[in-house]
Amino acid sequence: MTRKVLLASGIAAPLLYAVADLVAGMQSSGYSFRDQTISELGAIGAPSRLIFSVLLTAVYALMTAFGVGVWKAAGTNSRLEAVGALLVGLGLLALTAGPFAAMRPRGAPQGFAGMLHLLEGMVAMLLVFSAMAIAATAFGWRFGVYTVTTIALALVLDGWAASEAPAIARGLATPWVGVKERVFWYGYQSWFIVLALVLLRRAPKLTSRGGVAMR
Repeated sequence: MTRKVLLASGIAAPLLYAVADLVAGMQSSGYSFRDQTISELGAIGAPSRLIFSVLLTAVYALMTAFGVGVWKAAGTNSRLEAVGALLVGLGLLALTAGPFAAMRPRGAPQGFAGMLHLLEGMVAMLLVFSAMAIAATAFGWRFGVYTVTTIALALVLDGWAASEAPAIARGLATPWVGVKERVFWYGYQSWFIVLALVLLRRAPKLTSRGGVAMR
């Protein structure tokens, strides 16, 4: 039961992130879901920063719990253990470094804060895509194809959205950047839900060593 609750956190975390995005965006007067990035909701001085930060703390606490759940469900499968460890690392990174790596408002000099924001984001994506790549080999070919396709699309969309960074730094209009980023963001976050459902659905068979056999 404990393992199931931990794995269910992988479903709850992306859903709560979507709630945080929606609530914080509605909290910020004049915010455009179409033309502004998610990061702007948590920018230093943004009216939505407090509620967004509180909800993201819950999101990444759930992600850490999910990583523990994946690790516990791995049994003797070392690849899934690695996936679980990477997801725990992702959650802990966001909980510890995330609050100190907020961007500055659109059009303001980003300086050291902007550099930390980019660095934290790059490390987080490295953890995410490493976990996905390893997990792609842990199950059948269908899950592998789905995972590789998700990674490829996410990288393309992330690069497309990131190309707007200079315009954001200069305070210029960025039509549709919010849509591009959200397709990227929720595209790869849906992978967490799929992984959680796969692990929850598999009938665990205790091995003689007390682990779980992963077929």
